[in-house]
Amino acid sequence: MSRWYDGAVYRIGELAERAMVSKRTIDYYTSIGLLKADRSESNYRIYTDESLHDLKFIEECKSLHYPLDEIKRKLEMRKAAGSIQASEVEKHVCTLTQQMLKLHNDLFDIIPFIEKLDEKQKETLTNNLSLLRTALLKSLLKVSS
Repeated sequence: MSRWYDGAVYRIGELAERAMVSKRTIDYYTSIGLLKADRSESNYRIYTDESLHDLKFIEECKSLHYPLDEIKRKLEMRKAAGSIQASEVEKHVCTLTQQMLKLHNDLFDIIPFIEKLDEKQKETLTNNLSLLRTALLKSLLKVSS
């Protein structure tokens, strides 16, 4: 980690290592505006702790299969939390509701397959899922019954 002025900053390789992503990924996110890089006096790209937090957030959103334009919107909402408009919140709630409905429908699509599993297969499936996922799946199955 380098020091620049009074805050912690990272060169691209340091940021990549801390966030466990490739430098190429950071280059791409920077080029499309998801991450912001400043330039040092030596013309190195430098990233702040905020960039590191943003990068971790981006990777978390990607793991949830959000498209990059939605991730960008979410980042903008996080940064504008103090000045967010009610219409933006409503839009976000609508998006989440649509995603929940799609997931609910997807769950109904796999219920017949789960029901055909024998007890040992169901137990294996449950053991392979995290506790949170298992609890969510069970609660959704109760709601759908």
